[in-house]
Amino acid sequence: MDWLIALAEFLVDEVLSQPAYLIGIITAVGLLALKKTAGQIAGGAVKATLGLLLVSAGAGLVTAALDPLGKMIQGATGAHGVIPTNEAIAGMAQDRFGARVAWLMIAGFLISLLLARFTPLRYVFLTGHHMLFMATMLTIVMATAGQSSLAVVLGGGALLGVLLVALPAFAHPWTKKVTGNDSVAIGHFGTAGYILAGATGQLTSRIGKRSRSTEDMRLPEGLRFLRDSMVATALSMVLVYLVMSLLFLGKAGRDTAFKAFVATTGHSATGIGDYLMQSLMQGLQFGIAVAVILFGVRTILGELVPAFQGIARRIVPGAKPALDAPIVFPYAQNAVLIGFVFSFLGGLAGLAVLIWWLNPAFGLALVLPGLVPHFFTGGAAGVYGNATGGRRGAIAGSFLNGLLITFLPALLLEVLGSFGNANTTFGDADFGWIGALLGNVAKLGGTAGLLGMLAVGAAILAAAWAVQTRVVDTGWSPGPAPAGPAAPAEVTGAQALPHQRTHARIAPPAGAPTPPPPMRADT
Repeated sequence: MDWLIALAEFLVDEVLSQPAYLIGIITAVGLLALKKTAGQIAGGAVKATLGLLLVSAGAGLVTAALDPLGKMIQGATGAHGVIPTNEAIAGMAQDRFGARVAWLMIAGFLISLLLARFTPLRYVFLTGHHMLFMATMLTIVMATAGQSSLAVVLGGGALLGVLLVALPAFAHPWTKKVTGNDSVAIGHFGTAGYILAGATGQLTSRIGKRSRSTEDMRLPEGLRFLRDSMVATALSMVLVYLVMSLLFLGKAGRDTAFKAFVATTGHSATGIGDYLMQSLMQGLQFGIAVAVILFGVRTILGELVPAFQGIARRIVPGAKPALDAPIVFPYAQNAVLIGFVFSFLGGLAGLAVLIWWLNPAFGLALVLPGLVPHFFTGGAAGVYGNATGGRRGAIAGSFLNGLLITFLPALLLEVLGSFGNANTTFGDADFGWIGALLGNVAKLGGTAGLLGMLAVGAAILAAAWAVQTRVVDTGWSPGPAPAGPAAPAEVTGAQALPHQRTHARIAPPAGAPTPPPPMRADT
């Protein structure tokens, strides 16, 4: 059995948990099904892999740029508590549950492929690291409840398989509203926040005058350079960094403040001027990181979406790739920045509620707003809110997402056993509501707890099946597009997407992913 465990751990650690390899393999399979040449298959697979590595590199740059900012905010405000970080809690769990996590993840992915093949939920979840995080969370919850290793692997695998196809289905009406087509789905466990943001955008569009899109901001002639999202993002973060660095300097003093950037620069600041210039450079690095992510997303979609035609035709008819949150960033780049800022503000508001009410009354942990989850889930929530409610939808939707990813991790900590005492936990919305729900059902213990958790999984599957057949497949749209300048009946040019050439719609930003032409049924 040792060799089986070693094989499972190799597949999880070196292949399935590495999204770049996984997407490269899937792209190669799709191009093979399309009967492309060996050169085209190799080139497409490598390009898709490189695209995701670009996204990963950009994400790493974002994390590096935000780390000192998070420390400055914590130091300036004096807040202490739990900082949700998926990577940290998953790493802590590997020592105790590594083998079970590996087998659960493999079982869950295989079950998700079967569900995609034989149910209407034709989504293939390709965000490998999120599969690993959810497998880890399910393992912790079930093992803490006293379930056997076999029950954890098989029962947890069934639950994971359901979640991998169900959650993209729940969000897909709003995802289609964002992308304007049916070529990709969202494969990221912040689904609850994205749906909430989209629904909030719908609500704001029905209250008062419809709000214009975040991408239609009218700027004076002298500020037109801010229409470039990379410039606007970099300058906004420079401003944030400079303000927070001054506040941190005033609160912590020179000795502490000047060490804020040691991890990134390798040395302490030599004076106030050097300290402020290091802050400025971190803001600029953030702008570069976002640009790298956007370029990586476009590179992935250029290869992966056409390849999925082959998978849809030969393996899982009608399959759609469910991809990571940054996949929606190019569709509303201003909304990403707005979503990040207001999601973070929502996190601060949620922290205040925890401090003044929920912690004293119920003993819930204080969850500090981590900048990385607020950037990725808040940015995506801003895009979803903008798609249905314009600027007001982006602001309100991302703010509510910030509240969600503050309160839900606090509830999740209650069912994680000894891991509930750690200084970190899972950060995205779906980990919170799914973990808290399953963890409380698991308290039934033994067979009753296992059957209860499987019943929850069955209910989620049934609900997703209903959403897919009665909402997604019928073409329901979440609401009108945000108000903007009149668009011509036919949009042309490099910025136009194929689906936009038949009806009026605001063109997406330059370089937005282009979907493949409509797929014809085999004859």
